Amino acid sequence: MIRRRLTPLQALQRLESLCSRSEQCESELYTKLSRWGISSAMAEKIMERLRAGRYVDDVRFAHAFVRDKYLFQRWGRIKISAALRLKRIESDTISAAIDEEIDESTYHANLMALIRAKVRQLEQPRSYDNRTRLLRFAAGRGYEPAIIIKTLNDDATWEETVC
Repeated sequence: MIRRRLTPLQALQRLESLCSRSEQCESELYTKLSRWGISSAMAEKIMERLRAGRYVDDVRFAHAFVRDKYLFQRWGRIKISAALRLKRIESDTISAAIDEEIDESTYHANLMALIRAKVRQLEQPRSYDNRTRLLRFAAGRGYEPAIIIKTLNDDATWEETVC
């Protein structure tokens, strides 16, 4: 499949349209520009125009990303920060977004709901093997091991579940 090379004006218009529809981070836009055959010097000029027009802002992107993954997909802090690092967002920006967007009580409620949903799938959830499965499951979702263990040791976790 042969890709058609875009002119800088076409690339700018496509990115403006894309950024108008959804939040994007700069690294993803740079990747798109290089795929479209735009030189790095021209890509920097295009990105400057997008920043000046407030189409792209990594801080705003980080906040939207944290809010989306935390509320809708119930990811933990570790997984969210790892995903943002992959998108080349600065560590300070990641920390600020996580601190501002994640509410501790909702964070623990999300973890509790995830564990309770998983417990319903297990025959003997309090066995050592199944507790280890629950720990790995929650860790895979990006929750901190100390919080997971505290939640698993909490009797409220096991209420409303078939044991």
